[in-house]
Amino acid sequence: MATEPSPQRVYRAACPNCGAEVEFRSAASAFAVCSFCRSTIVRDGDALRKIGESAELFDDHSPLQLGASGRMQGAAFTLVGRLQYRYAEGTWNEWHALFDNGRSGWLSEDNGRYVLAFDQPLQAPAPDPTSLRPGQQQIVNGQPWSVASVSAAKLIAAQGELPVKPNTERGFVVSDLRSTRDEVGTLAYADPAAPKWSVGRSVAISELAMTGLAEPAEKTLKARSIECPNCGTSLEVKLATTQSIVCHQCHSVVDVSQGVGGDLAHYAQQNGSEPQIPLGSVGTLALGKAPLPWQVVGYVERCELADGSEDSDGEQTFWREYLLYHRSEGFAFLVDAEDGWSWTAPITGVPQLRGDSAVYQGATYRKLYTYTGQVTYVLGEFYWQLAREQRTLNTDYQSGSKRLNREQTGDEIVWSAGDAMSAADILKAFRLGDDRRAALQRDALPSSGSGGLLAKIFLAMFVIAVLLMLFRCGGSSSSSNCDGLRTTYGENSQEYVSCLNSNRSGSGFRTGGGSFGGFSSGGGHK
Repeated sequence: MATEPSPQRVYRAACPNCGAEVEFRSAASAFAVCSFCRSTIVRDGDALRKIGESAELFDDHSPLQLGASGRMQGAAFTLVGRLQYRYAEGTWNEWHALFDNGRSGWLSEDNGRYVLAFDQPLQAPAPDPTSLRPGQQQIVNGQPWSVASVSAAKLIAAQGELPVKPNTERGFVVSDLRSTRDEVGTLAYADPAAPKWSVGRSVAISELAMTGLAEPAEKTLKARSIECPNCGTSLEVKLATTQSIVCHQCHSVVDVSQGVGGDLAHYAQQNGSEPQIPLGSVGTLALGKAPLPWQVVGYVERCELADGSEDSDGEQTFWREYLLYHRSEGFAFLVDAEDGWSWTAPITGVPQLRGDSAVYQGATYRKLYTYTGQVTYVLGEFYWQLAREQRTLNTDYQSGSKRLNREQTGDEIVWSAGDAMSAADILKAFRLGDDRRAALQRDALPSSGSGGLLAKIFLAMFVIAVLLMLFRCGGSSSSSNCDGLRTTYGENSQEYVSCLNSNRSGSGFRTGGGSFGGFSSGGGHK
């Protein structure tokens, strides 16, 4: 816990319900939640009065905790309170950050990362919440914003010192808006007559120089008598923000977003390909910043669905994504597509759209494709809820080697940005053996006229994996005419693979589509 004294006057008094000490660091704070009995307390002058009781916090093992401190642009702050909300996709926290100058802010999750936001007065009436739609443009306080998400939420628990009375009795609408100024704004309609407006920017825990953080901890569901609802295998959740986890035994996808009490929703899935980068691997990568150790915690296979749009050329595209995690930086993705490797991460703001172009951080990106993606197979842990055959509407943009992706899932839009990477960099970062080199560089293999036996074997294995993915995505390939070759030469033989290729119908490769998208659905400001 942080021990630095605050220059603000500290008021301490006994909880009127249990007698435990309750602390107020800010003169502006009128409410607190007793850490011992969870009574909600209002301060009336020098007296404390109980006005309710807060529910127990959902134990999400966040690295943040009360008393942790940091600095933002030279100003010191301490986390003195927490509000915990629930919405359809799970829970999220908003931490009350009290600055030494008396200013209050809110540190909250944002797509696996964090946003530090400050309340601002509304200078004009807020838009009606029923009129808000993802992708819609809105003017708030004289500035243009793009609606990113609209959700129904409810405050479920509170902790510590708070500037407002926690109301856990009714739900409300909350909408996130993003700007070309790399800001995220939040409209909260807890009081429809007086909606709250806050504006923040993306921050990393490392940038805030925070101290007093909770020690890393593993969350083991077995200890709470929770097992895979399909096969009974013990599930061990390692990440603080996990919303979905895949059983390592039966590969069922289990939803843990609603806590560990009661029944766990799940669905079974077909077996997919083994990741080229094993789960748990740690690689040192420079993802737009200084090199850092990133761990592979999730793996996704996705395919493009033919949607009949003008951007579709009738060919099927598939790609793989690796979810990366760093304790203080959050999450990012490695994308393995037919046109090579890239990395991407969700951004706080939105690009400025100009026809078929997008301008972001001074660079102009040209639009490439719009397509519908579908999840076909997953492994590991994810900070969003995974639905069976989850679909997303994606648009890719490119500027040189830089990439942008717009992804819409239901009532949420997320933009991601990144850059191309070489297979050699991936191989070196994760210290993979030379036996993986051919598989990682498979996008270049079909055009190569030479290569050893090992490379040919990997090529054959890759093509088979492609065909299996296409089957799951609705492909129309048939292998009945090739059964004789499979029996004679084997499933991995060049003869059998060539036969499959010759029979393939309507499932060619289109580079570009699907290759830029970070699977960033389910998160928003949550």
